[in-house]
Amino acid sequence: MTRHFLRDDDLAPAEQREVLELALRLKADRFAAQPLAGPRAVAVLFDKPTLRTQLSFTVGVAELGGFPLVVDGNLAQIGVRESVEDTAGVLGRQVAAVVWRTFDQARLEVMARHAGVPVVNALTDQFHPCQGLADVLTVAEHAGGLDALAGRTFAYVGDGANNMAHSYLLAGATAGMHVRVGTPAGRRPDPQVVDRAAEIAAGTGGSVTIVHDAVAAVVGAQAVATDTWVSMGDATTAAEAEALFGPFRLDTALLARAEPGAVALHCMPAYRGKEIAAEVIDGPRSVVFDEAENRLHVQKAVLTWLLEHS
Repeated sequence: MTRHFLRDDDLAPAEQREVLELALRLKADRFAAQPLAGPRAVAVLFDKPTLRTQLSFTVGVAELGGFPLVVDGNLAQIGVRESVEDTAGVLGRQVAAVVWRTFDQARLEVMARHAGVPVVNALTDQFHPCQGLADVLTVAEHAGGLDALAGRTFAYVGDGANNMAHSYLLAGATAGMHVRVGTPAGRRPDPQVVDRAAEIAAGTGGSVTIVHDAVAAVVGAQAVATDTWVSMGDATTAAEAEALFGPFRLDTALLARAEPGAVALHCMPAYRGKEIAAEVIDGPRSVVFDEAENRLHVQKAVLTWLLEHS
């Protein structure tokens, strides 16, 4: 059976642990795994703007011994010029895996059904599982290791309906963490995602909590994350975003309500003075560049693991 990484819960708790352990090994020795030696190609498709994702996947595929075949979605026009099904059939005959940064999750699911090779979600409107995994690894590194993840409290403040909130709920619950989302009442996460995260947490000893107060989300947390208030394709204006999410800004006063020594996370790009204060993202408790680097290591681990299990 071909395995895919389309959303965070595509990895069971034990499998997530395997991938995180592999990521740490590949971080210590970046050329320890060569599953793409040949080189074998990996198609890396981008329908949305990118910096960290393109950087980390192209470097990662190369370090795994492969060739990153980067495809500009504006040129390919997948789903417009050619159907997703036909594109998948063409790609699957020539590449070892497909990585796709696109819009609706359904497009990615169609790709996975028809490609015949592992498909990895490099971001959709609904989920960003590679970032979720990278952030779990980052929290572990600053907590003393993977064994320290279970029972820790991870708080996210901001837009609860976006892809990062969904991925934090699923990835954090899978790791056995207590995940709290602080968001305006009108921006709650997808109820199906919340229910699935709660189901996972029931088996891992974690929990999921949705609140509409930033302090209630952050108090006592060991890790606090936020994300841009306006995601790609969101029509919310800057003024609307400020009115809606301003009370959830991650500033020094809010971070002070977390546990002393709590780390601050942001997947970037970041807008200082909006969702996060400059004093926080540029301060001593910020781990944003660890997160950005860890994208490389977890994605290499995901590709290696998927290829081994497909």
